[in-house]
Amino acid sequence: MGDGRPPPASFANPGMEPGESRGVAIDDAWFARLLAPLGPFESAPALAIGVSGGRDSLALTLLADRWARARGGRVEALTVDHALRPESAAEAAQVGRWLAARGISHTILTWAGPKPATGLQAAARQARYDLLAAACRARGILHLCLAHHREDQAETVALRRAGGSGVEGLAGMAAVRALADARLLRPLLTVSRADLGATCRAFGQPWIDDPSNLMERYARGRLRRQGVPLDELLAQAAEAGRARSLLEADLADAVARHVLLAPEGYAVVEADALGALPRPVALRLLAGLAAAVGGQPYLPPPQGTQRLLAALPGLWAPEAGALALTLAGAQARRLAGGGDGRRLLLLRQAGRMAPPVPLTPAGDRWDGRFHAPGYAGEGVLTLGALGTADARRLAALDLPALVRIPKAVWPTLPALRRDGWLVAVPHLAWAVEPLSTGEGAPVAAGTVPRLAFRPLSPLAPPPFLPPMEAGLDVMAVVSDARVII
Repeated sequence: MGDGRPPPASFANPGMEPGESRGVAIDDAWFARLLAPLGPFESAPALAIGVSGGRDSLALTLLADRWARARGGRVEALTVDHALRPESAAEAAQVGRWLAARGISHTILTWAGPKPATGLQAAARQARYDLLAAACRARGILHLCLAHHREDQAETVALRRAGGSGVEGLAGMAAVRALADARLLRPLLTVSRADLGATCRAFGQPWIDDPSNLMERYARGRLRRQGVPLDELLAQAAEAGRARSLLEADLADAVARHVLLAPEGYAVVEADALGALPRPVALRLLAGLAAAVGGQPYLPPPQGTQRLLAALPGLWAPEAGALALTLAGAQARRLAGGGDGRRLLLLRQAGRMAPPVPLTPAGDRWDGRFHAPGYAGEGVLTLGALGTADARRLAALDLPALVRIPKAVWPTLPALRRDGWLVAVPHLAWAVEPLSTGEGAPVAAGTVPRLAFRPLSPLAPPPFLPPMEAGLDVMAVVSDARVII
């Protein structure tokens, strides 16, 4: 189009495209085998499906719907409208009509607000995950299924190889990923795009082709136009996946043995044990800790983690004093006391905490770390940082819960305020209203929301799942008590 916008999407008929291989339609038994290693599932499973309207996600939606219905469950189809093209709203509505005709519940989630001038694809991807995860949380759905397939996996490996990724990146997308609000499942990673097209045709289901998928301005679009060495990339991913599985098993063991992840949003690590770990495990552990307590959805760059690991011994130098190191919104510092062993404290970097958010009946997240369930009490409560000034005022009360928390953590604790006045700090089991006057009735029991430390990035993820034909006993690994989510 002359204005620089991509051309409108096309509605595809369920026929063959020029140059497309025929593919094999996925039947119910095949799909059940794809899903089985990604469980366990409830007796009446509820699945959320991210559906764009393309052949891949529509095939997944229709297969998952039959799978869930056969087990007394249901699916909830979720379409994210990024509002980046004039046609996107109409396309999302068309997806809803198609699914409504099949009795499948469908919701459109719109990415509202201004869009960034740079890094648009990354921002859109994060917005998509945020909207999908929030919808799962609001509906009480544990499993979020996405339709990434064999070719998507190869493209991902190609992009990560070009970016210099290590084994974690080169292993490609995980079949299971723990989000803060749901389990992200990708059951189609071993399935070809042609097979998904054949599946839609078998259902008699049209689909929408999004032209932005082939736009030269995006790296993935250029790859799709050029083509990728599929078998070579997938073989590399399989090899890296095996190495990643071993790394994550060692990581889970190290977390269980040497890390305290506190519900107040900080972590304590046995520093000498960290130094004795194999370097890849120590780096991955440190990166996971920084992301978890720093409220980040992804691990920090390897270069930053390497610099932090190399600098840690300096925290115990005689001249270090109160020296603190930072990474990904987290702060690392020496923890005093605790016997002969050296202990490392990782906490949220106070200057980078998010602004307060109002609590709503739907539930809310603050700072990428804490989740508050739905609040429907009287008046407006906001959730934000306790801060230095109020932390000092609470310290004068000699609260037992405050004494046991490292002093550096106090300002980073989540606190509730009404009209700007501090009324509660749930992790300290303290509530009074208002604090500033030194008087006022305590907040009534049951009206103060409970908060949960649920970082966006898990400290130790579920074991990376290699291709299904590898024969891994996934259930035995997932149930291993050492695995910390």
